[in-house]
Amino acid sequence: MIGTALSERLAADGNEVIRLVRRPARTPLEWTWDPTKGELDEAVLDGADAVVNLSGAGIGDRPWTKRRIRVLKESRLQPTQTLTAAMQRLSKPPAVFISQSASGYYGASRDGVLREDSGNGGGVLGRLTDEWERTARTAPTGVRVVTPRTGVVLSTSGGALGPLLPLLKLGLGGPFGNGRQYWPWITLADEAGALAHLLTADIEGPVNVCAPESADVNTIVAGLAKAFHKPAFCRVPRPALRLVLGGLADELVMANQRMEPARLQESGFQWLHPSLRDAMAWLSSEKAH
Repeated sequence: MIGTALSERLAADGNEVIRLVRRPARTPLEWTWDPTKGELDEAVLDGADAVVNLSGAGIGDRPWTKRRIRVLKESRLQPTQTLTAAMQRLSKPPAVFISQSASGYYGASRDGVLREDSGNGGGVLGRLTDEWERTARTAPTGVRVVTPRTGVVLSTSGGALGPLLPLLKLGLGGPFGNGRQYWPWITLADEAGALAHLLTADIEGPVNVCAPESADVNTIVAGLAKAFHKPAFCRVPRPALRLVLGGLADELVMANQRMEPARLQESGFQWLHPSLRDAMAWLSSEKAH
């Protein structure tokens, strides 16, 4: 979802975007690779200005069995390792490597405002994102490595809201737990804009990618219900979430992460939807299309 939005944004700005695909390439702007085997012809990166890595199985798609956790890990580390190894084989690697990370770096529940220097919070996602970021930093010396710690991406086309939107449209959606946990949110348009911005900004290392306005789940769900003209009274209690989702409930749905996009702001990024009100207006317009 993010890759498609970013590709469209970059192409609209006049850039040539080559997508790495796991099936046979169908156009000159596609290149086949197999990250599970570490296979990528480095020729595709030769002469490229930047590499963007957004690979990873969906965190919230299924309950976290041991097998699923292994898939989450391998689907992130294998592509990242394959890309950095291919860059190492070039005499002149791309200047920039943007490798996605996530707000899960900060752990399930943290008090106070989370900035890029807040430290790792542990747990399944904390350990995974820490290893993911360390793997990205194995890119060759001289490559500017950026690891965007993305929060909840708001979009009508799926993502984190995918399971919630059908319920809201039926009038059955509602806050998770007491709803007072903060979710670091950003619209898909601003997510693509932020990644495009980071391609040229004088910034490296971890970057919190979220809107500057903080909001808890009660506020977000109320905004979504209003945007879709539906009630949202059906609060889902924590025990029920744990029963259905297991560890996913505490680390993702119930996580309290009041992230601040400090470095993104300092680098001069301009949000299209800095407030939740702006975001909900945009979601409503997207829904109309």
